[in-house]
Amino acid sequence: MALFITQGLTISLSKNLNSVSRLLGLVDAFFAGASCRISRDFQQPGGQAGQPTSHKISTLFCVAQQGKDWIGKGKFGIIRAPMNKETRFSRRKLLIGAAAALGSMILARPRRWLGMPGALAQDSMPYRIYLPIIVIPTKPRVVHVRDAGVTSWNGVDPFYEAVDQTVVDSMVQTGLQLLTGQSSWADIWSTLFGRVHPEGYSAGQKIALKVNLNNASRYYCATHGNLIDALPQPILALISGMIAAGVQPGDVTVYDSIRVIPSYLRDPIWMVYPGVKFVGTGSCPGVIPPGHGADSSLRVSFSEPYGYLKDRQLADVLYDATYVINMPIIKRHGGDGANPVTLGFKNHFGSLGVIGGSGYDDLHYYINTSSSLYRTTYSPLTDIYRNPNILDKTILILGDGLYGGTGPSSPPITSWSIFGGPGNSLFFGVDPVATDCVMADLIVAEGLVSKAHTYDYLFCAQEAGLGRCEGTRGDPGGAPLQTPYGSGYTAIEYIRVDTTSG
Repeated sequence: MALFITQGLTISLSKNLNSVSRLLGLVDAFFAGASCRISRDFQQPGGQAGQPTSHKISTLFCVAQQGKDWIGKGKFGIIRAPMNKETRFSRRKLLIGAAAALGSMILARPRRWLGMPGALAQDSMPYRIYLPIIVIPTKPRVVHVRDAGVTSWNGVDPFYEAVDQTVVDSMVQTGLQLLTGQSSWADIWSTLFGRVHPEGYSAGQKIALKVNLNNASRYYCATHGNLIDALPQPILALISGMIAAGVQPGDVTVYDSIRVIPSYLRDPIWMVYPGVKFVGTGSCPGVIPPGHGADSSLRVSFSEPYGYLKDRQLADVLYDATYVINMPIIKRHGGDGANPVTLGFKNHFGSLGVIGGSGYDDLHYYINTSSSLYRTTYSPLTDIYRNPNILDKTILILGDGLYGGTGPSSPPITSWSIFGGPGNSLFFGVDPVATDCVMADLIVAEGLVSKAHTYDYLFCAQEAGLGRCEGTRGDPGGAPLQTPYGSGYTAIEYIRVDTTSG
């Protein structure tokens, strides 16, 4: 779907643009985490026409910004316009509207459709756009980087010590280059931060990294057994790239608000960047205790059909953050008879202050496929994710498939049949639905779960406008093993690369 406005129609851009909002509201076209190209001719005040330009950007939501000149505001966000040639898109989502079928009607009676006066007021325009304007969305991109040499775990020694940091660094850089289309760290992070702020990061803006430490509390602060949990190496690789792009270490916080942050995760990062902060439970040395609900925007209300679920509060670290990075682990959860998978959406259970409650006030009942309260058309994961402190701040999902898990509290997987060895994979995306969809596809392909209910929550999220999953409810998922890689998808741009040397 695209926005086409035909040549000859001129739109006045001013701070009071109800007419433009009306045009944008003709048709809802929501493209989460997509990319697009925008081509247009424009004329700045003073009458000198600019040259036609074309920009490829990695997200759709805001067209750009100069001061506070708003073009229009819709259900999912705001479209902004600059008074220069630079066009940037910030955030993930855009409510844009238009229908090609209505084009002739708009062209025939532009003033009637837009509610414009008989003449456009010249002195109210930041500038005019001379059309055509064409916005062409593309598929949400998910990048899968695999390197057979990144892990060397023998199944006995600590799994987190058997990961090659240098290889992870290269995998992360390659993944982000392919995701953003940029080569340098500065441009990579400018693109990602630009999803929230077109002007990018500035010192003092906080970056929250949500990790998965589901099993850490079993071992407390200074020890850890060999049950699957977050690895320090991908975190360190991300932080190193951010530092190279000018981020201050003290602006980075790694958190799991309901779990301990063990020393195996903290120490390797503090050895390199002692200013990085950690938020977690357990009173571990140097770790900041979590708070929840410091601002009313952190409240999560649930739309489940029974009315049993009480409101929850998200962690204060999300309110303090300007940017959020979600770092799930690729894991089967309880299988077909429970919650099939644990990926990016469920990772934010660890952003809540309370998961379980008394009686039916327990989130697990609504994601457990065997529960009488489970509905294929409702998931509390959607309600959590669309809180603005997650939805409007998330700039990246990095899925950890270096090992993966067969359950929430299983040892790391030593060998995947679909890979012929360890997972040795990392996944990169900006569309949370598409990224989870690809990781779920691989879990299904491995035979750890069936398709039966694995994708239910993803279609709930898609229907809520949070992103795009491959397939339909009746025939969900893609074919990640089909070659050439990527050909098993039509709704998602799946890119798989192997960086194994030799």
